[in-house]
Formats: sequence, structure tokens, C-alpha cells
Amino acid sequence: MTDEITSVIGGKQTLNGTAGDADAYDSVNPARLDEVVARVRPADAETFSSACRTAAAAQPEWARVPAPVRGRVIASIGRLVEANAETLARLVTREIGKPYAEALGEVREIVDTCDFFLGEGRRLYGQTVPSEMPDKNLFTFRVPVGVAAVITAGNFPVAVPSWYLVPALLAGNAVVWKPAEYAAASAHALYRLFAAAGLPDGVLNLVLADGPATYRGLEAALDEGTVHKVGFTGSTEVGRRIGELCGRHLQSPCLELGGKNPMVVMPDADLDLAVEGALFAGFGTAGQRCTSLGTVIVHESVHDEFLGRYARAVAEAVIGDPAGDVLCGPLLDHRFAARYEDYLGWIRPHHTVVSGPTGRITVENPRGDFTGEGGLYYHPVIVDGVRADDRLFLEETFGPIVGVTGFSTLEEAVGLANRPGYGLSSSIYTTDPKSAFRFRAGIGAGMVSVNNSTSGAEAHLPFGGNGKSGNGSRQSGVWVLDQFTRWQAMNWDYSGRLQKAQMDVTEIIPDMDFRL
Repeated sequence: MTDEITSVIGGKQTLNGTAGDADAYDSVNPARLDEVVARVRPADAETFSSACRTAAAAQPEWARVPAPVRGRVIASIGRLVEANAETLARLVTREIGKPYAEALGEVREIVDTCDFFLGEGRRLYGQTVPSEMPDKNLFTFRVPVGVAAVITAGNFPVAVPSWYLVPALLAGNAVVWKPAEYAAASAHALYRLFAAAGLPDGVLNLVLADGPATYRGLEAALDEGTVHKVGFTGSTEVGRRIGELCGRHLQSPCLELGGKNPMVVMPDADLDLAVEGALFAGFGTAGQRCTSLGTVIVHESVHDEFLGRYARAVAEAVIGDPAGDVLCGPLLDHRFAARYEDYLGWIRPHHTVVSGPTGRITVENPRGDFTGEGGLYYHPVIVDGVRADDRLFLEETFGPIVGVTGFSTLEEAVGLANRPGYGLSSSIYTTDPKSAFRFRAGIGAGMVSVNNSTSGAEAHLPFGGNGKSGNGSRQSGVWVLDQFTRWQAMNWDYSGRLQKAQMDVTEIIPDMDFRL
């Protein structure tokens, strides 16, 4: 029997404001489209805004729980995820088609995040600051923002949400979480693990809704004053709309958006290593990461050698059932498959496809012996000869397609890398430290890899982008606490009289005419 899942608000499954049978939908396995993972009843806009009111009512009591105790709850979440790691990873693989090894690594990221923030429960430090007046002390405190509305994509259906949920809860906020529709079962499972750790009802709420309903519900909640921070991971287009909406309420959202991530290959690069990095960055998760490789920018002296090795590596890579040992499985969902086919239409006559067939893998268009039967499998594509004014060069392509172009100087390579206007991740392959640091200084990306792929994050480093990739906010590590706390300053005057800052300050007069 297929599981039926609904939103969970205030600790209770809710059918109020959810769709009837006509609007309920199936979350399916993209590797086996006839396999239903869960039946989902989506919520309406009022359900979302109601969840925000519930969170606002629950938040003050949660904020009164001492931060070290909240840290122990986070630690319990980590242990529960660790104990259920294989089950959760298998569910992620079934629902979005991510290879099991990658899904298991994604689950490990949650555990790492929880391990890190356990300690931050004892390190939500403020400062004692000296005053310019006697008998007066100054203090600073981190305080929770209130209610965080978190909206996440489904390509990392459990790891990326944890980057928001864990620090937000640790800092004393309540959360309303809206996951991607096509990853609802994975989100529901993660919610249950969080709830099992002992979170009070209403502190974490799960709303399963589509984009338009979520936007209307968020708009209403912001008008009502029941949302104080928005975290969004998704496309640049939607991120702009979220940013505009929050700006009306003088709020700054945490935006983690798309990328057109460049990889520069210098003439002194280890080409085997560069090819390995480009293979994983370009085609791991079927190119459906915000940090996936967009364009390889290769020095003209090694262009042909690199391209030949890269094409051979892609030809030898295994694509297929994500439960097996494969480079990548299917695309996430029908909507992404349709969009990816549009991207293939950006290939122009001046381009050269060096990787073989393009499009969906079928009996008529197989990849060797693999026919992709029953799933949303697509051929990986390498396109040589992309130009700086091509759509294929300038715009994000969420799927298994990588462009290649050449350069003659490092300055030219940096200019090409920055040209699309995104600024999430970047990479350079070189054995020269001078080239590595000149690249780092010139690139506009929030993250730089040297002799490593564009993909990859660690729980204790800041994650985030600039330009079209985000508004400069950062996730992970201590830096994300700036998203979910506000600084509060306090002065305590125990002199028994009114001391006016900048006016009643004792002045010590030097003898400025003194000379030796």
C-alpha cells in the first residue's frame, strides 16, 4: 500500500486546507516511473500562513530553553539520523534517483551538521564590552529572529534542509519548512526524525505545497508579522521574487540560488586529475547540483588533450540504476527532463558535441547496451566551442551538459569565469601557487577549489554565492548563525546618575607641545 502523506503543523497531521483526491499527486521514482513512492496531499496558502502562526505561538517557549539544552536536542537528531542512515538514503535514492553512494553521503552531511552545532549550543557567545564611562557595563547578545520560513529544493532533499533547520532551531527559532513537491516523502521522513528528538509541537512544522500556494501563504504571513526570516534554495528567478517580497517588509532573506560554475584548467595542470574532477562535477547527480560544473575553460595548449581524455572518461562512465555503482542515475522529475531538453536546443551549429548521442536514453537512442527503460535517463553531453555570448555559456543548465572553451592567459580565463554573473562555486587545476592565488583574488565566486571539483561542501565552512547565485548570505559553520540570530546590545549603568554618552566622558589632556 502506498503511504499517503500530508503537512504536519503543531505536531499533527493536517487535512484542513489540503487538496482533495482530484489534486493529490504521486511522488514517483524517476528511475522507475511506474513506482509510486508516496501519495501526497498538497496544502493551500492558508495552511502555510496558519503554520506560521502556529510557529510564532510556539517560538517564545522554545527560545527560553537554555541554548546548551537545545544543543543536546540537535545532538539527538544527529544520532537518530545516523541510526536511520541507510533507510533514509534508500528513500532518497528511490524518490529522486540519486545514486545510493551519494545519497548516503548526503545523509552523512546531516550528521556532520548536527555534530558541529551541538557545540554551538554552548558557544552562542556575546561580549562584555568596556564602556567609556565609569560604573557602566556594556554587553552584546545573540537572540533568535523568531520564525524562519524555509523553502528548499529537492536535488539535496535532506542535507540542504538540515543546513537551515539545524542552526535555526539551535538558535531558538521556530521553523515552517516547505520542501520540494517531488521530494515530499524524503522530507516527511526527515521531519519525523527531527520530531523524535523531542522538539516541542509547533517548533518545526512541515508544509507540503506547490510554489504558487507557498508564495501566497508567505506573503500573508509576512503581512501578519509571523515570519521574521526566509531561507530559500532554488532558482535565481524564484529567488528574485522571494527577495522582492521580503524587501517590502525590510527583511533580508537567506538566498542560495543557481550557478554557472567554471573550472579553469591551466597548462601545468594534472590532466588526469582535472578530468576526474570534471567528470564528477559535471555529471554526478546527473548535473543537477547548484554547484555542478557549467563550463570548462581550458588553456589552448592542453585543450585538445584534455577534451579527448574527458570525452573518453564520459564514454566509459556507467549510467543506470541509482541503486548500483553508477556515475549518475535519472533526472529528478519530468519537469527537469522537459527543461533539460530545452537546454539541448541551445546547441548551435558552431558547437561540437564530442560525447556522442544526446537526449533521452531509449531503445531507439541507447547508451551502449543500456536503454533507460522506464526511467528519465539522459545522455551526458560535452559541447566544445562555446562562446562567451552563447546561452550555453551564460545561463545555468540544470542537467548533464558541460560546455568547453579555450583561453590563452589567466586574466582571460578569470574574465570568462566571471562573465555569466553567477558566483557560487569555481575551480582551478594548476601546480603553480601563484596561479591559484591570482585566480582566487579575481574570481567572484563565494567558493573556490584548487585541484578539486566545483562540487563539495563541508559542514564547518561557509556555503553560498554572490551575484545571480545569492545575496551574499552564507550557510554552514558559524557564519549561518548570522542568518538566524540578531545582535542585541545592552548597557547597564550602576552609577546612580544619568551619564550621557559622548558628553560626560572624562577627558585626559596631553601636553602636545612637549618635545625632547
